[in-house]
Amino acid sequence: MGFNGAGCLGVGDQNSTMEPRKIEPLCQKKVKGIAYGSGPHVLAYTESGELYSWGHNGYCQLGNGSTNQGLTPYLVTTHLHNKRVTRIAAGSHHSLALTEEGEVLAWGQNNYGQVGSGTTTNQPTPRRVIANLGGRQVVDIACGQTSSMAVMDNGEVYGWGLNSSGQLGLGNNVNQQNPSRVTALQGVITKIVCGYSHTLALSDEGSLWAWGANSYGQLGTGNKANQCVPVRVAQELGRIVDIASSHCCHLSAAMTQNSKIYFWGHCKGQSVVAPMETGFSSLHEVFALWASPSVTYEPINVTGFTRSSLAQAMSVALDDEETADVVFVVDDRRIRAHRAVLKIRCQYFRSMFQEHWKENNLEEVEVKDYSFVVFRAFLQYIYTDTVVVSPEDAIGLLDLANAYCEEALKRHCERIIRHGITTENAAMLYAVAIKYEATRQNGTCVDESPCSSTVWQELEEFCFRFALNHMTEVAQTEAFMALDELTVKNFIQRAAQHGAFKY
Repeated sequence: MGFNGAGCLGVGDQNSTMEPRKIEPLCQKKVKGIAYGSGPHVLAYTESGELYSWGHNGYCQLGNGSTNQGLTPYLVTTHLHNKRVTRIAAGSHHSLALTEEGEVLAWGQNNYGQVGSGTTTNQPTPRRVIANLGGRQVVDIACGQTSSMAVMDNGEVYGWGLNSSGQLGLGNNVNQQNPSRVTALQGVITKIVCGYSHTLALSDEGSLWAWGANSYGQLGTGNKANQCVPVRVAQELGRIVDIASSHCCHLSAAMTQNSKIYFWGHCKGQSVVAPMETGFSSLHEVFALWASPSVTYEPINVTGFTRSSLAQAMSVALDDEETADVVFVVDDRRIRAHRAVLKIRCQYFRSMFQEHWKENNLEEVEVKDYSFVVFRAFLQYIYTDTVVVSPEDAIGLLDLANAYCEEALKRHCERIIRHGITTENAAMLYAVAIKYEATRQNGTCVDESPCSSTVWQELEEFCFRFALNHMTEVAQTEAFMALDELTVKNFIQRAAQHGAFKY
């Protein structure tokens, strides 16, 4: 709904509307992500990896081989046959797509080299960006107004396109028609975002780097001087776990490990030159209130859990002696709960509390497989939808969630582990992931369907990659010294296969 210039709503006409209208060609396609250009043009990709485009097309940004605007979604297939798109990005009039194999394809306006083809000729259909990226795996992409950025699987960052404000981070103001490496970055970068003409990068250790235009303080350096090379910012905030910006504004935002939201830059006509704390609970709120225009940096995925009087009552019900009718004994400590709540919220307990349970007596259940901290955190999640545990305990909670088939809880745990990994605990997390994978490979969920070991394989791979990228520091930690001989040998062998010891 809303403004429909150039058919950007994808509903088949150019009539603006305040009433929501279906985009019929995309219904039942399981759309997974959306990106927009300020033309405006729109991109969408599906769960199966198909790519669609519609809207303004004066610079070939739809990738359909023409400059005719699209009133309905067009399936983009050129150079995407048998490939799955996993991420998309859009600048003002150019587009990027990332495939499952880690390839980057670009098309659209190319007046500053933002398509990365080695020329400044507009690109009418998707074309793989080869120079300096070919044969290597890309894990993240982003678009500024007329620039493009990519993050490699080893944490290196490349940029191309307009560089008049230093937004490519190369130490100069020279436009680049091919990807060029940002050599001044330190650490392993895992995420990158672009504003109109500035760039933010986040490392796997939670460090934030910024460069480019700074006329509104959007770099967060405390002044308004442009930066042609990356500078580390917001160190006083501690570990940062997420960042946001948009190619249509000069605003930056970040979330810290304790879920605090900060913003800086161009805020409704005012310049904020250093991170300012908000009372918000999401990065989206920053852009809704402060961005000009008020456009979100990515589509809002509404999974909301609104705290109400009921939620507040539930948060204090756990361990209530007066109303509890079941007691869990864990590590010789007791946790009081309510069978009705557990049965409503969890299939495992629904199966557990069958008719043979005496409804009028306080029953005791002994829990042997999990620690007190882990099991209480699980019950707290059942009652409140919130998870508060350390990364170390999150692994045990992830094992419990996997065994009980609690998918949402698994995602919470994975986020805590990924956001909480450090050089000090990486070896321990890696070893524990290996142990759980080995012990759970032949396990089954409570509904007797096989439990996939994928979650443990992914966690092990994530911890290994982190340790590999910081091997010198990790190898000197007490956690690494405590690893058993077989785990160390396997780690060294895997590291060697990834080229860690090549000269």
